[in-house]
Amino acid sequence: MKNNLVKNNMLKEFYIPTYIFVPESPVEKVSQIPSCPVIVFINTKSGGQLGHDLIVTYRKLLNNSQVFDLLEEAPDKVLHKLYGNMERLMRDGDTVAAEIHRRLRLIVAGGDGTAGWLLGVVSDLKLVHPPPVATVPLGTGNNLPYSFGWGKRNPGTDEKSVLSFLQSVRQAKEMKIDSWHIVMKMESPKSSTCDPIAPLDLPHSLHAFHRVPNNPQDKEYSCTFRGGFWNYFSMGMDAQVSYAFHSERKLHPEKFKNQLSNQKTYLKLACTQGWFCASLCHPMSRNIAHLSKVKIMKKSGKWETLEIPQSIRSIVCLNLPSFSGGLNPWGTPSERKQRKRDLVMPPLVDDGLLEIVGFKDAWHGLVLLSPKGHGTRLAQAHRVQFKFHKGATDHAYMRLDGEPWNQPLPKDDGKVLVEISHAGQVKMLATKNCIAKGIHEALSMSTVHPESSSSSDDTDDDDDFAEERKNFGAALSFRYMDDVTKE
Repeated sequence: MKNNLVKNNMLKEFYIPTYIFVPESPVEKVSQIPSCPVIVFINTKSGGQLGHDLIVTYRKLLNNSQVFDLLEEAPDKVLHKLYGNMERLMRDGDTVAAEIHRRLRLIVAGGDGTAGWLLGVVSDLKLVHPPPVATVPLGTGNNLPYSFGWGKRNPGTDEKSVLSFLQSVRQAKEMKIDSWHIVMKMESPKSSTCDPIAPLDLPHSLHAFHRVPNNPQDKEYSCTFRGGFWNYFSMGMDAQVSYAFHSERKLHPEKFKNQLSNQKTYLKLACTQGWFCASLCHPMSRNIAHLSKVKIMKKSGKWETLEIPQSIRSIVCLNLPSFSGGLNPWGTPSERKQRKRDLVMPPLVDDGLLEIVGFKDAWHGLVLLSPKGHGTRLAQAHRVQFKFHKGATDHAYMRLDGEPWNQPLPKDDGKVLVEISHAGQVKMLATKNCIAKGIHEALSMSTVHPESSSSSDDTDDDDDFAEERKNFGAALSFRYMDDVTKE
């Protein structure tokens, strides 16, 4: 009896009454204002059966109205309705609604793709006080949860585990992280009657955007796709292995119910794709330097060509210190190496810079398993541009926060251009075990100068991509339909 009383009192700290969500509901009198009101979004297809088990437990402990199944309700509609109702209640003088509005925190359970979906929606809502987000690791890589201290193993779904997680959410600190906008432009196939038209397997994180080019040179591109990411964009061998994994999982979902077996399958595919003997199995046309001309822009605001070593077969533009299930491709360069390579600072998640790293083959990738292992550090950049060479090869594998696709490349006169730029910031919740570092932590250790920091309104509005950068279009680009497990 005593334990139940303690549990019930604790749960009141997270409880949100129904009338906050449902306008026509009668106003409830609450005994106390929750100190950490939460809304929970769960991808019930993630983690095999775990997503389904988790939503049952959350709905048992909290109000059903504050726990949502992403297969049934999209977060953009949920949050738009919720914030509209809270604004109405606050205008009527409801103090409970005002405090919930101020203290609200979000929990999202799923893989990195699911977490990115919610982050994109929060970004697009342009809220005055956007709620911070905690992530429950239900995917295969779980790079977002791991970066902020939530672990990379699938969690327990019993009451004790969920109560422990809720306590961690209440104690978690807020951290800002950079969000990144990606624009991909290409020509429509000449046989197509639809403009724009997307590659068949384009990820959910990119969607078609019809625009009238301001620049006359831009008229050569008839298709534009835009989206956003928070952790990484990669191209090359890592994306090819990921694409093979996702294709196999789509064909045989019954074989992918266990996180450990999924990871073993991933390693097996890396072997069968031939990346451990890349110099023998893969032509030079797969090397990044043969595929694309790469330009970067630092804080100075001038484009410069980035020389890519001929041996590099995979390139990663990284924001967080976690890639492929917790590996850190950038590592921790010494101050001497930073000066030698013209690197601005240690990798920070809110500095407005991406770390660009290259890999030669799968053996090079395995170096990351050693304590001080890292890839080939190429640059830190505020913007990155890939302009693909004509005739190098007919396709390239790309990946955006865990979502891979097979991108057709220029034939004859065709062109493909990918540009990545800083788009603002979102707020994450981080535990004491957080490995991600921000400017605030770096300043306290005297490792970064204040002028290197980036403000959240840094959106580069004075260029040709300003219209695309107004939002991610997350309500469209992250919409999960039948293929909800694609992450």
